[in-house]
Amino acid sequence: MSSSSLIHGISISVSDDDEASGKRHRHPASARRHRRLRRAARLGAPLLLATLAVSLFLYESYSLSPSYRSPPPAGNLTRVDHTDTARAADGTRKSCLKILGPEKLQNLELPEVPEQNQSVKKVVYRSSLLLLDDDDSSRTKISRFNSFTGYQTLNEREESFKMKEITTVHCGFYNENGAFKVSDVDKDYMRSCSVVVATCAFGGGDDLHQPIGMTEVSIKKVCYVAFWDEVTRAAQEEEGNKIGENLKIGLWHIILVRDLPFSDQRLNGKIPKLISHRLFPMARYSIWVDSKSQFRRDPLGVLEALLWRSNSSLALSEHGARSSLYDEGKAIVKKHKATPEQVKVQLDQYRQDGIPDEKRFNGKKALAEASVIVRDHAPLTNLFMCLWFNEVVRFTARDQLSFPYVLRRLKMPGVHLFPVCARKDLVNSMGHRRKVKPLAREGR
Repeated sequence: MSSSSLIHGISISVSDDDEASGKRHRHPASARRHRRLRRAARLGAPLLLATLAVSLFLYESYSLSPSYRSPPPAGNLTRVDHTDTARAADGTRKSCLKILGPEKLQNLELPEVPEQNQSVKKVVYRSSLLLLDDDDSSRTKISRFNSFTGYQTLNEREESFKMKEITTVHCGFYNENGAFKVSDVDKDYMRSCSVVVATCAFGGGDDLHQPIGMTEVSIKKVCYVAFWDEVTRAAQEEEGNKIGENLKIGLWHIILVRDLPFSDQRLNGKIPKLISHRLFPMARYSIWVDSKSQFRRDPLGVLEALLWRSNSSLALSEHGARSSLYDEGKAIVKKHKATPEQVKVQLDQYRQDGIPDEKRFNGKKALAEASVIVRDHAPLTNLFMCLWFNEVVRFTARDQLSFPYVLRRLKMPGVHLFPVCARKDLVNSMGHRRKVKPLAREGR
């Protein structure tokens, strides 16, 4: 005897014996459908494997390419997280950036100018105006040196690392016709600044992120300066960000730069990043923030926490992923940030100059990450930054490769490498929005 039951909408005949034993017979239509599914699965397996392989390849390619991310939700743009700790990998609390409380920040003043007890009392910048008998045309036009940088020889490079009370060094602005020109109004403004927070965007690459977390006192004492070219200005105007009559957008004073000296926009960005003392001759302190980041702390509080409290002259973050400049060189090649030939020339020179493949220096990582640079403008620090800039021009534009070299060669005291978690307390990372547009011409 048999009966019929409905399971998932499919009529299945079941005999009394089958019910007792738990066995079921498929309807012929169901059996045919089941066979077709098995056949499709056999045929689809290779296609599925191929799809997975392609997906893995695309993921790896994306992970090795520069990130052009959408900005975080709007709520993050005004968020100031006042926690001073972060969780380490083992779950314990690790101390990060210790900023003074709001009341103390309101009363924070710049310290008095200290007496010059450093080995370098004065830095003289090489200039074609000072070297009238110097024939630039006789110098070898190597690397990216041009009339803005001057044509530093290897002998001059070696001499520049010898600290003297009065030290002469190349440091950009070599020739008055060497580009990076700004208006007289902007020059006057830059001369008025004693503390500067600076950023730049050339080639239209990044948006302008308004700083947050500062006190009213800091707003009155600190200059916020963003260097743009015309490409960036046009790109920002398309998005509704127009420079006001006061030459500002929000807190940022926008300085338009004409006649950039390098075709590589990364090198143009190194000018305000590394040699800001040439742009702000009266400033005592500066904080550099990469254009992909939003500065979210009180500038005077940052100076107190990272420089004054530890009697430091220069502060930047330890590298988050690596500790050796030679390992960093391999990563730069792997991520296509520079050619293997360029990196090899630089690292071969550093090996020849006796730079060891060590992961620690003075108890810290031997590699830094320079998206945020906090510094004073004392002569020895200015010399350090000039030497760093010259290395970036001579070799690759990856400044994390040349920083440990200059640090070991110059042996400057007062360099504070703070932990990565402190850098994350300083800025919100927004990511790059779009690729920059390179200049069509080569630097002169």
